Amino acid sequence: MKLSSTALLASLAIVGGAVTSLAFTSPSTITTSRTSAKYSAVDSSALRMSATMDEASSVVTVNGAIGGMRRKKTKEERLELASKGLQVHVVGLSIHHAQVEVREKLAIPEAEWNDQSNLICSTGQVEEAAILSTCNRFEIYFAASDAHEANARVMEYLAERSGLPVSVLRKNIFMLQGDDAVWHLMRVAGGLDSLVVGEGQILSQVRQCHLHSIEEDGSGGKVLSRLLNNAVAAGKRVRSETNISKGSVSISSAAVELSEARCMDDLNLPFSEARLAVVGAGTMTRLLVTHLASRGLERITIVNRSLARPQELQEQFPDVDIEICLVDKLWDVIKRSDI
Repeated sequence: MKLSSTALLASLAIVGGAVTSLAFTSPSTITTSRTSAKYSAVDSSALRMSATMDEASSVVTVNGAIGGMRRKKTKEERLELASKGLQVHVVGLSIHHAQVEVREKLAIPEAEWNDQSNLICSTGQVEEAAILSTCNRFEIYFAASDAHEANARVMEYLAERSGLPVSVLRKNIFMLQGDDAVWHLMRVAGGLDSLVVGEGQILSQVRQCHLHSIEEDGSGGKVLSRLLNNAVAAGKRVRSETNISKGSVSISSAAVELSEARCMDDLNLPFSEARLAVVGAGTMTRLLVTHLASRGLERITIVNRSLARPQELQEQFPDVDIEICLVDKLWDVIKRSDI
């Protein structure tokens, strides 16, 4: 189904009221011309933020300190900063524009989202923070009163966690602020930024990001908690009021449907009798095996760097004949597999 730019953006921007802290505007005022301007604003915002990144790279030293030891702000200084309001930012990387090696170095298990958010906020430059880390993306949403100091702090954190120089990080990450950061999150929650448009798993992950941020040990305050909550509401409404989530709604389900549709024409055998090989044994493989089993395919070879995770899948799917091979057998497995 084709939607106009105005209708799609309006669907994504469902909020319970004006988010004054975010300078968020009502969807009813959006026009087609503004849509074009908005994406131009994203580009210009990225250009503006590159200057901040250059400055950040000049202050991140080998030991991770920013300009040496920082003086603790006085109560009067903190009150003055609070009175200025907080600006929303997002720094991250995704499958669209980041190397796999960089994403792997920055990936954070969900159980550690709050601990790492607290670490980002521990030095005082960032007031609120929430982490969204999935198979295909890693994003830090944060709110601060001083954009320069906050971005420098986040760059310091990324360099420390990944062990990569800032020059390498700059080639892989994106930085947005204000309205551009808000619109990005709405697109993510709506499934527009996913490899399979409209997939539903990302909405669940954004919801978990919101729930973690408002936990007792979370680092989300009034600004981020409301932003994330509105993003979840927008994502739900988009899927209920449009056909964006019809058909294949994940990479794994799309792969199974395509393979099943082409199997008889290309291989001249039923899909259930095909020999299928899967490389890797992560979350996507678990979802793939689930879809394959539901379609009647019972012979699967999993190629992985270690045995632990494939063995977990064997236990989880006892009715599926899962053969496990290490990566040194990759080409042999591919040679004898149909799919």
